[in-house]
Formats: sequence, structure tokens, C-alpha cells
Amino acid sequence: MKPAEEYILKQPEPFKSILLHLQVLIESNFQDLELKYKWKIPVFYINGKQLCYMNASHKKGFVDVGFWAKGILQDFDAFLVSEGRTVVKSLRYSSIEEINEDILLQVIEEVAKHNHKGFWRK
Repeated sequence: MKPAEEYILKQPEPFKSILLHLQVLIESNFQDLELKYKWKIPVFYINGKQLCYMNASHKKGFVDVGFWAKGILQDFDAFLVSEGRTVVKSLRYSSIEEINEDILLQVIEEVAKHNHKGFWRK
């Protein structure tokens, strides 16, 4: 089993269900994805570039889907959390029911359009 998949399957509930749902949703809507394990968390790559990561925060009780998105996701600011981070923004979910699939897919689509530029230059 790959380390990223192992990370997801070893999570306690509700984190495991949220992560599995997100994985299936992302993989079924985007082609040429690769799920790798970096920084001890699952990271999706598209065309060899980082697209987003998934991180379960047990202490805080949510799953973060994080994007290196400096300057490209202003249209989604109402949904994204930055918490003082200058480059990374994230969508946060405490349950599967909180996942707005349309917003998630729109954010990923926008990031995918720009990820060839490198996130520091956006």
C-alpha cells in the first residue's frame, strides 16, 4: 500500500470518511492526477506540479484541503481559510455533509489552471 493511502486508511473517524470522500471526488473529476505522500500528508499532483494537499487535524477536528494559491483564489475567499498564511489557503471540513462539492471542484479547477506558473509567482 502506498504511504498516502495508508495515511488516509489509518485515520480515526470521521477523518477517514472525509478523506476517502475527498479522494474519490477529486480523482473522479480530474485526470492525470498522482497522489503522493509528502510532509507526512497526502498531496495531489497534476502534470508533475503540486495541486493540493489533505491534512487531518485531530486536535482541531477538521480536514484541511490546502492550496498553494497566492493571488489566484480571490473569488473563493468566502469559503477559504488562510489564518495568517500568505501563500496557503484551505477548505475545511468537519463532516462529509459540510463538503460543498461544487466549490471544491471549482477551486481545484482554478488552481489547476495556474499551477504551471509556480505558486510563488502568482
